[in-house]
Amino acid sequence: MLRNRVLAFLLLGSQLLVQIPETGAKVPALIVFGDSTVDSGNNNRISTVLKSNFPPYGRDYFGGKSTGRFSNGRIAPDFISEGLGLKNTVPAYLDPAYTITDFATGVCFASAGTGLDNATSAVLSVMPLWKEVEYYKEYQTRLRSYLGEQKANEVISEALYLISIGTNDFLENYYLVPRKLRRYSVSEYQDFLVGLAGDFVTDIYRLGARKMSLSGLSPFGCLPLERTTQIFYGSKCIEEYNTVARDFNIKMNEKVSKLNSELTGIQLVFSNPYDLVSQIIHQPEAFGFHNVRSACCGTGYYEMSYLCDKMNPFTCSDASKYVFWDSFHPTEKTNSIVATHVLKNDLSRFQ
Repeated sequence: MLRNRVLAFLLLGSQLLVQIPETGAKVPALIVFGDSTVDSGNNNRISTVLKSNFPPYGRDYFGGKSTGRFSNGRIAPDFISEGLGLKNTVPAYLDPAYTITDFATGVCFASAGTGLDNATSAVLSVMPLWKEVEYYKEYQTRLRSYLGEQKANEVISEALYLISIGTNDFLENYYLVPRKLRRYSVSEYQDFLVGLAGDFVTDIYRLGARKMSLSGLSPFGCLPLERTTQIFYGSKCIEEYNTVARDFNIKMNEKVSKLNSELTGIQLVFSNPYDLVSQIIHQPEAFGFHNVRSACCGTGYYEMSYLCDKMNPFTCSDASKYVFWDSFHPTEKTNSIVATHVLKNDLSRFQ
């Protein structure tokens, strides 16, 4: 009888060890929301033209796999996860190749092309931010079933929530609307978006999130796609757009301070990539880059998604020399540099 009880106890113990992944990290999981800067493949599973699950995307990823990441390799959350002592990639929630076992230490709900404004997600028929939250609620239910109520609640409250979103609201929404038809001035639209960001943070806070990083905007006026529109003026950056990004970041930083004072127990940091990315763009040689004006894929001026495929004969041979992979998204090397900076300067309190 005693022998049977011991065997049963050991069997139960072994099951618990399998059930609760041991990472050695202070943060038990990385949970990601946002757009294509952090989407690890969710758009593969929805009906949209904005996909990247085909070559040459992912050619420098593990095994040369095209995962749906808008890069030649890994994206920033992958490097951040690895830097936190978790796994070296963050799986997409809609990817059927993964289960709740994988998601227990990291999961991505992001959708390329989405924005804070619901109207932005409608442009290319991608997941709106509210849908990402719905999937997160479903994830919580699955996590509690897998780990048990107490352990799951610990993961939810101790996890780091990475939020990167906003560029599409301007480039795929606001600036596509003719000036005379816009409902808001630029400043008013910034305020509208900042309010939506505050609502989103509050929503996931109420669902148990406590440790969060909200990313600001990079100088999106210097994206190759935007430079192309200035081709007759020497392919310069669109400084109007960069000014909008800087002003938006100031307002977002103020919102973060306000939320930290209003929401008990929250640890919300504002991660501003603007200065670092601007430095990379204006001093690429200091970071080992040779080309910043055009991207690696295709001609480098306008190709993205299906325009950047294996049939395009102009794609560069060495993406590490380029800041941008396609006309809108950074290379794996750029993602690594930005992620390292974020880990050292913004997320150090969580490590």
